[in-house]
Amino acid sequence: MQWICLLIGAAVGTLIGAAVALLAARRVWRTARKLSARAKGREQLAELGRLAGGLAHEIKNPLSTINVNLQLLTEDLSRKDDEERRRWLRRIGNVRGEADRLRGILDDFLHYAGRYEMNPVETDLRDVVDELVDFFAPQAESSGVVMRASLPDEPVICRVDAKLLKQALLNVMINAVEAMTEGGELIIRLDTRRGLAEIDMTDTGPGMSEEVRGRIFEVYYSTKESGSGLGLPTTRRIVEEHGGSVRVDSEPGKGTCFAIELPLHTE
Repeated sequence: MQWICLLIGAAVGTLIGAAVALLAARRVWRTARKLSARAKGREQLAELGRLAGGLAHEIKNPLSTINVNLQLLTEDLSRKDDEERRRWLRRIGNVRGEADRLRGILDDFLHYAGRYEMNPVETDLRDVVDELVDFFAPQAESSGVVMRASLPDEPVICRVDAKLLKQALLNVMINAVEAMTEGGELIIRLDTRRGLAEIDMTDTGPGMSEEVRGRIFEVYYSTKESGSGLGLPTTRRIVEEHGGSVRVDSEPGKGTCFAIELPLHTE
């Protein structure tokens, strides 16, 4: 079994190296955000973002090789059944699990750090909200959360990339449902005011402290053990790419409301 030890050792070593490289990519991206905040240099931010994204892409290649070889090794060991092989299979399973988790983190990072190719068209936001609620309601109900939607009678037309906007809204919905561990309600309201369309997503969850509320859009900040810390920053980035803004109102014990404002389309 010495060759198995060597192979698993190499895989673990590569995983550690990939994790270190991912941390480096994160540091590059954080530096990019700080430089952009100080100098407001969009080109500099984009260049550093490309650098971090390229580094993350390079990590994914050895991860794929690791997973393929571990899968082959699993198949070889499974041909015979004894306690020693079962022990090795459990260890290999742990390594594969960590490789998959790291790959998921990389995918989230690349999606956030990458450049969005937007295709905005005149869209009735009532359709966007209605389709998204219809899609997500079964998942919410399985967690004991009832979804309700309130839509105006008249069309609400904005120039948006419907796919990206749905992702932005879905991130908020997922956070809301995960916060309501004992069930509750998630209410989606669409309205217009002062040349803006506003989508309010209000939950009956535990709410947030002022400290947490002030950090929820920070990259990699999360109050959940398994959270990537990229969902809400991605939401804000998508909304801002559409020329909109995100506002959050929340108090402990009083639930949370995310208000997304987008400019209405005018002829």
